[in-house]
Amino acid sequence: MAVYDKAKYHYDNDFPKELSRDQAYVHSGFFLGWLIDRNLCSEEFLEDYEEEIKDFKARKLLSSQLFKKAAGVLASDMLNEVGNAFAESKYDSYMSDYLYVLNLEEVESVYHVPDTWDNYELICDELDIVYEMWCEKREGQ
Repeated sequence: MAVYDKAKYHYDNDFPKELSRDQAYVHSGFFLGWLIDRNLCSEEFLEDYEEEIKDFKARKLLSSQLFKKAAGVLASDMLNEVGNAFAESKYDSYMSDYLYVLNLEEVESVYHVPDTWDNYELICDELDIVYEMWCEKREGQ
C-alpha cells in the first residue's frame, strides 16, 4: 500500500505551535474530498466511511474532518485504480501549487489556510482542470 500523505507527517515536524493540529488535515482533506466528489475512491473506503461521506456530501462535515476520521492518512487502498494513478502522478504538484491556487501566497504556511467550503471549491476547480488535462494526456498515450 502506498501512502500519499499523513497528517502526522506535518504536525510532527515544523508545524506552527500557535495552530490547532486540525490544520494539518486541511490540505489533504481538500484533496480527499475532491476524490470522493469525483468518484475516485475504492468501494471498500466508500463502505467503511459511508455515513461520514454522506455527511460530507451534504456539507455537514468538512473534508478535513472526514480526513481526520480516516485516521489522517491518504493511501492507495482508499482509491480506485484511476484515483491512484492520478494521486501518484499529481499529488506532489498539488501540494506545491496549493497556496497559489487559493491565491494565498502571503499566507504564512500551508497550515494557515482557512478550512472553508469556499477554499475547498477553489481547490476543486483547479483539480478539475488538472484532472481533465491528465486524462487527455493519458488517453493519448
